[in-house]
Amino acid sequence: MGFVFDAPKQASVAIHNSADRFPVRRIFCVGRNYAAHAREMGHDPDREAPFYFTKPADAVVDNGAQVPYPPKTENLHYEAELVVAIGKECTNATLENALDHVFGYAAGNDLTRRDLQSQSKQKGRPWDTGKAFDHSAPCAPIHLATDADDIEKARIWLTVNGDIKQDSNTNKLIWSVPEVIVNLSGLFTLKPGDLIYTGTPEGVGPVVKGDVIHVGIDGLTELETKIV
Repeated sequence: MGFVFDAPKQASVAIHNSADRFPVRRIFCVGRNYAAHAREMGHDPDREAPFYFTKPADAVVDNGAQVPYPPKTENLHYEAELVVAIGKECTNATLENALDHVFGYAAGNDLTRRDLQSQSKQKGRPWDTGKAFDHSAPCAPIHLATDADDIEKARIWLTVNGDIKQDSNTNKLIWSVPEVIVNLSGLFTLKPGDLIYTGTPEGVGPVVKGDVIHVGIDGLTELETKIV
């Protein structure tokens, strides 16, 4: 059996200190998972269970990439995020074993066409046009979970052209990494290659062509993205 055209190239992410790469299967994103960010977006974080949206696997781009300013928007936003890479199949995980399924962690940026997302919200439509566009998931090299002991209490920050825009800590996640895995694995079978963008702190804002974005998380490789 053959394909009617060449199969797409496998999307992948670099692995820290390795020549191998992490093949990306699916990208799940947790919405409004920092209380202060939920409030800045006009929502009450104390009354909301976790919810998710997705990006296509080929939305992922490597550290140092130049990302074209996407079409049909005038309000492209950055969102610094801790990314969880799944390495073992997982259905109905428990809090006790959730982290056993994690391959590693990385710094990520959930780029968002905020104006299109807002339009979708107002009309009660899915967020795909605002969130799932080309090159919308920059991701730094993945660090093995065994090398990231303090990831649940790590500083997370973002700069644009050297100016601090977001500065928080992963211990402020409303739903922790194990809790997200428990909840998400009850909805989907998580498999090796899945990435989970765990949510962004307060301070999201716009970028324009020429801006250079850095995302840092203590203990992980810093992510750099230039908008062109």
